[in-house]
Amino acid sequence: ITMNNVSVITMFFLSGFNETISHRFVLFFLSFLLCYCIICLVNVSLIVIIILDTNLHESMYILLCVFCMNALYGTAGFFPRFLWDLLSDVHLISYYGCLIQTQVVYSSACSELSILALMAYDRYVAICQPLKYHSIMSKERVIRFACFSWSTTFCIMAVNVFLTSRLKLCGMYISRLFCGNSSIVQLACFPAQTIVNGIVANITIIIYALHGGFIVWSYMYIIQKCVKSIENRAKFMQTCVPHLVSLHTFVVIMLFDFMSMRFGSKVLPQVLQNFIAIEFLVIPPVMNPLMYGFKLTKIQKKVFTAHMQTA
Repeated sequence: ITMNNVSVITMFFLSGFNETISHRFVLFFLSFLLCYCIICLVNVSLIVIIILDTNLHESMYILLCVFCMNALYGTAGFFPRFLWDLLSDVHLISYYGCLIQTQVVYSSACSELSILALMAYDRYVAICQPLKYHSIMSKERVIRFACFSWSTTFCIMAVNVFLTSRLKLCGMYISRLFCGNSSIVQLACFPAQTIVNGIVANITIIIYALHGGFIVWSYMYIIQKCVKSIENRAKFMQTCVPHLVSLHTFVVIMLFDFMSMRFGSKVLPQVLQNFIAIEFLVIPPVMNPLMYGFKLTKIQKKVFTAHMQTA
């Protein structure tokens, strides 16, 4: 369909799959069994343990439960479609399917940072204001905080995706394994059209950079407080270290992805670009529940008890 000599794009071709054709069955097996099944198993297990055990209905564990739910939400936007494409000969995705995938995958990624910020605040109150902890971080308030942070992130990403949907596009080739906002914006016919997209995208980056700054400030303050107390030091090692590892992993992976999108498309081989692109959809969803499960004593005990009962 043409309008004013500009094609109306109804489908996108995901050219990132060109490098996977010769190994697609092996990749399907590894992706399905070693990645998606493990992601679903460990995250669902942690969610069920936290929901069923009333002793775990505390702010820290509620936020961990939300963290795992967000991981399932984000990976559901990627893996089913990715597995289908691995077995397909033609790697096409509809225009609206591409926008939906962008919304799901990137709202999940930004929500991860929002939840980590809530976790940092929770640990700040627990260690620095222990007498006020249960009044400030009550179960109802934590659930409201979590719902607000997730819905705000969803709306922010929806604004970005809506602005992208208004662009007239002059290409249908996306050199990735899945859709992304910047990948679609790069296909715009007229650079002047994308000015508003760029401004909103930069505002979004600033918002989540401030989230990161708040997390760093919180933990610096907590560390300062913990130096003076052996009890607080033990609490920090048990409950804060997993948050810091999650944050470090997330930031490093997202920086690699950002650098790859901006500078690596003409320098890095497609296979390496593909690996960098899907890291944040594979590593954190597997690593986080396993790390929290091994590190947090109450969850350790619950898993051990469940194992003993089934043995």
